[in-house]
Amino acid sequence: QVQLMESGGGLVQSGGSLRLSCAASGLALDYYAVGWFRQAPGKEREGVSCISISTVGTTYYADSVKGRFTTSRDNAKKTVYLQMNTLKPEDTAVYYCATDPRGICTGSVYHMKELYDNWGQGTQVTVSS
Repeated sequence: QVQLMESGGGLVQSGGSLRLSCAASGLALDYYAVGWFRQAPGKEREGVSCISISTVGTTYYADSVKGRFTTSRDNAKKTVYLQMNTLKPEDTAVYYCATDPRGICTGSVYHMKELYDNWGQGTQVTVSS
């Protein structure tokens, strides 16, 4: 059974940092691109970042997080990370990871939810001002 489990969320002050983890089981994560999405109350789920398979290595970020967030992967641990620095109150949301079986992120479409086949349950990130 495929499972993605996010962790690392919490409450942090504006300007602080958090590192989210997305641990996979039941699939060979090496062959998947992994996206991070977030959904704030009353808003649609939006793409935050995407990381391609290691042999390609490309990453993409939403303009709103570029320069502050970094995604990385550790295939041996079957885990993908989202390092979030200089957090702002507008980053408050539930953060989800998801797998893209195409394996390669494309800048023009990485944010499209329909490309992803497996989703985690989400982890809450709250940034206080």
